[in-house]
Formats: sequence, structure tokens, C-alpha cells
Amino acid sequence: MGSKLKNLGLVGLGLIAGIAGSMQFDALAQRNAGTPLPIEELRTLADVFGLIKSDYVEPVEDKKLLTEAISGMVASLDPHSAFLDKKAFKELREGTQGKFVGLGIEVGMEDGYVKVISPIEDSPAYKAGLKAGDLITRLDTTPVKGMTLDEAVKRMRGEPNTKITLTIARKEEDKPLLITIVRQEIKVQSVKGKIVEPGYAWIRVSQFQEPTVDDLAKKISQLYQQDPAIKGLVLDLRNDPGGVLPGAIGVSAAFLPKDVAVVSTNGQLPDSKATYFARREFYGTRSGGDPLARVPDAAKKVKMVVLVNSGSASASEIVAGALQDYKRATIMGTQTFGKGSVQTIRQLSADTAVKLTTARYYTPNGRSIQAKGIVPDLLVDEYADGDGLNGLRLREADLQKHLSNDKDKEADKGASVVDELEEAKRLSALEKKRKPLEFGSKEDFQLAQALNHLKGQPVQLSKTAKVESKKESTINNPDGEKGDKSK
Repeated sequence: MGSKLKNLGLVGLGLIAGIAGSMQFDALAQRNAGTPLPIEELRTLADVFGLIKSDYVEPVEDKKLLTEAISGMVASLDPHSAFLDKKAFKELREGTQGKFVGLGIEVGMEDGYVKVISPIEDSPAYKAGLKAGDLITRLDTTPVKGMTLDEAVKRMRGEPNTKITLTIARKEEDKPLLITIVRQEIKVQSVKGKIVEPGYAWIRVSQFQEPTVDDLAKKISQLYQQDPAIKGLVLDLRNDPGGVLPGAIGVSAAFLPKDVAVVSTNGQLPDSKATYFARREFYGTRSGGDPLARVPDAAKKVKMVVLVNSGSASASEIVAGALQDYKRATIMGTQTFGKGSVQTIRQLSADTAVKLTTARYYTPNGRSIQAKGIVPDLLVDEYADGDGLNGLRLREADLQKHLSNDKDKEADKGASVVDELEEAKRLSALEKKRKPLEFGSKEDFQLAQALNHLKGQPVQLSKTAKVESKKESTINNPDGEKGDKSK
């Protein structure tokens, strides 16, 4: 069983969708020894390399040329395969451990600027006074306009105890603000929760990290100590980009019967054809023993709603898909991202690796997540008056060179950008009038609808959400009650 545990890896981590796979450090040369090399193509590569070295306008380092060639070769496969240089490999490992060096803010893009979605509590950004809704227009002296979000995030990260000055545009301020922040190691708490009202609990998993299963077990125990008579629980996976596979299995296992299948994979390699079960050896953590042993038995039976949206990817989709297939919870919100491919991490040296797509994920009932995602049982918009810009986010099916869905070819069709331009303008104007949504707050419309469902009250169903499946969504009700009525 130890060998199986080594193969459990990353499922999704990043700004759009994530990564998945295993930290297997194989002897790649041995594996590839029997594969014949394309001599003519390699000769062409060598010829181009020589031409650049001799004829290019200025000297180029050998290492740069070869690194870029490797990066381009891997990146040409699909949106999630990548060559990881020293910095990228380090950041990947730090991210799975729930820590990184930076400012401590959750960010997005608006009008070409970096928008602060939320500062992490007690982080350097929080202490410096950054607020949700702030627009970052400059990083030190460099304008943000023209940068991708990934480029901006990389600039905001750095070495501990180094400074960066942000130029901030804030709605209530007439002039830009200059805020200098010292980078520090940020530890991200992936699980939080609370009793939202007597008898009803809310638990949010913001990212699947190595400590997530332990943190979830502690949080569930704490909530049941606060209110032993919990009648309904909302598991919030909105905007959760994924993370490590054992985390997804463990979160699923907390609410499912022991030993049931949670997810399966299929690819070319023998070790990519596997099924993962709700058992300790598949969600193993460093704590020793079974962290889920402390979870009250009532958590296996409590009525549940899982909240998802188009930002829910990879590991989030594994959890939602498993709970939906077993009719353990009602899935509510909008269709998920659709990142259902496995990326395995193959280490090349002490500091570099390749992240390579090696398999697809399937729910317990054999549904492929890839380029389709999870269609909620109850489609509910983000706001009472519509889905906001959440409904226009890019999804897996919109990405160039995305891996196809081998079960449903219709899922591979992306959104029609031309048809949505006017709608995007309308929603952008509306979005500027709204204050940033804080998940779990009193203004959280989807959470309010989840509580209504748990209480057997009417739910305001979506007027705007778009579904890529031709089948109509059905309501999976674990208590056998009749489906919700639209308001």
C-alpha cells in the first residue's frame, strides 16, 4: 500500500486551475531507454540552436536557449503541462504545504489592474491596511497595466523581509495611496467555519493542502462542540482551485461511508489506472493515526449542501462529484471549472521538474470531469439579480489545447466570446457598483439559498447560469424530500 500512497499527488493549485499528480522521482533514463530518438528532428533542433548562437543580434546563453526549448515543448501539449524551473518548483512545493512568501492577499483582475479580493487576516497586507476592492496600479515603479495576473503575483512574491511599494486606487480616496509592505512567510489556513445560526454550520475549504484533512477534522469537532444539534451543514468550495489529492479524498471521506470509491484515474501508464477509496491509506497525513477518527458520527448523516462555482476546480470537483454521485449532498451554485486531468510531477534534478498530464479523473459513477465539470443539482446565481462576472469566467473548455472529454464530446465546446461581449459589458458595469462578496457573510446570497434548502424552504433558482450539459440537472436530495420550488 505504501507504493500507492507515493502516487497520491497534487490535484489543482494555481490561479485558473491547478495541478495534479504525484511526486515520483523515477529514473527517467531507464524508463525511456527503449524509446527510439527522432534523429532528423533532433538534428534540426541542433541546427537552429547553432544558428541562434552564431547569427542572433546579441549573445544568448546556452542554458536560456535550452530551458526555453524544453518549456515550449512541454507547454505545447495542454494548458496544465509545464517545465518547472528552480523558482516554480519551489513555489509549487511551498503551496502544497500551505505557506509562501509574499504579502498575504487574494487577488483578481479588473480593468487591467490587480484587484484585492481579500487580505489574509494578520498578514503583512492586512496589517498595512489594504482593503477588499483596492486596485493595485503599480508595483514599486512598474505599472500593472499590461501584466498578466500571474506576472503581477510573481512580482509581489519574493524573499522574506524585502519591501515592495504598492500604488493603490481606492474608491473613497481622491488621490492614489502609496503603501509599503514587507514580504513575510504567509501560512494559509485552508479550512474555516462557523455556526451561521442555531442548528446550521458553514465550513469553507479555500484550497486543498497537506494539512487540510487535519484542519477539517478539527473544525468539524469544534462546530459540534459549539452546537451538538447541527441539523444542516454547508460545505463551501467556491473559488477553490484545488490542491493535493489526499486532501480531496479525506474531505470526501469525512462525509461518506468508509471504503467507498471516491475517484478513479485512467491513462497510458499502468500506475495511472487506479481507484482511490475513502480509507486512511488514501488520505494519509503526517499527524499519525486517522485524523477523521475525531469527527463525530453525526457528520456522516447530517443534511448537506455543497456550494460550487466556475472557480471550483480539480480537487474541488472530485469532492463535489463524489458527494453528488452518492446522493450524500445537494450540489448548489454554478457549473464548475472542468479541470479533470492528472498532472504528475517528475523531478529532473534537485531543483527542476516536469509537470506532465498523465491521466483523466472520473467520479465514482464513471463521469469524466474534464472540460465539463460538475453540473449542480440546483443552479443558483451568485447574487439575487444574477451571476455577476462569475458567469463569464474562462473555464477548462475555453482554454486552447485543452484535453478532450473522452465520455462527452459536447463538453469540449467553449463559450461563444462574440455572443457574450454585450453581456460582459453589462455585467462589468453592474459589478463596479457592488462591494466585493465575502463568502460566509450575511450578504452571501448563495449561502442564504443553501440554508433555505436545508430548512426545506423555497430556493431562488438561477435566471442566468449557463450549463454545458444537454441533460437537465436533477435534484439529489439525501433525505428523500421533494425538490425545491423556484421563487
